Amino acid sequence: MIIVPVKEGESIDKALKRLKRKFEKTGVVKELRERQKFTKPSIKRREEVIHAVYVQRLQQESDK
Repeated sequence: MIIVPVKEGESIDKALKRLKRKFEKTGVVKELRERQKFTKPSIKRREEVIHAVYVQRLQQESDK
């Protein structure tokens, strides 16, 4: 359970912004979206490999 104490004199907008930030850091929304559809393990692995190749390419280009 996420608790955001509202300080005296603090606006509700700031407190809501902190709540949203904390909620995003927990990864609840991301996990919920992943669970909505089934993805085969082979597809997940393929996506990981493609992403790793992309990141490696970016690093090699920045080293030049």
